Amino acid sequence: MICPHCKEDNDKVIDTRANGDSVRRRRECLSCSNRFTTHEYVEKVALTVIKRDGSKRESFSREKLIGGIRKACVKRPVGPEKIEEIAKTVENELAALGLQEVPYQVIGDLVMRHLQQTDPVAYVRFASVYKEFQEVGEFVTLVRG
Repeated sequence: MICPHCKEDNDKVIDTRANGDSVRRRRECLSCSNRFTTHEYVEKVALTVIKRDGSKRESFSREKLIGGIRKACVKRPVGPEKIEEIAKTVENELAALGLQEVPYQVIGDLVMRHLQQTDPVAYVRFASVYKEFQEVGEFVTLVRG
């Protein structure tokens, strides 16, 4: 690391601590004895979503994911903490796939699985938009599963 004080590239690590998703390191410059802190994070690969028609691609948006889950959970006993938890779990599952491009169906299926376990009404609401239901029979088939 380059010392922020003297700009030399000569330091030693004094202390290392895990801090959630990062590692915090206390360092001491061997040239000027200045102490400073650095944080290291795992670099995430940008995820691209292949849209419904297959021709369009867009960057994965955590905000869009949370927005979709939130809409399905309106006036339901699902708090913002649970919505955040579902979003984080889906993100982690997507990262575990190790893909750079993911079809929208994969994301939708993951969200549906978690909503089904959380709140059946939110699950049906999300599914109705995601699956583009046109008839009542499609709802019945989904509920009967």
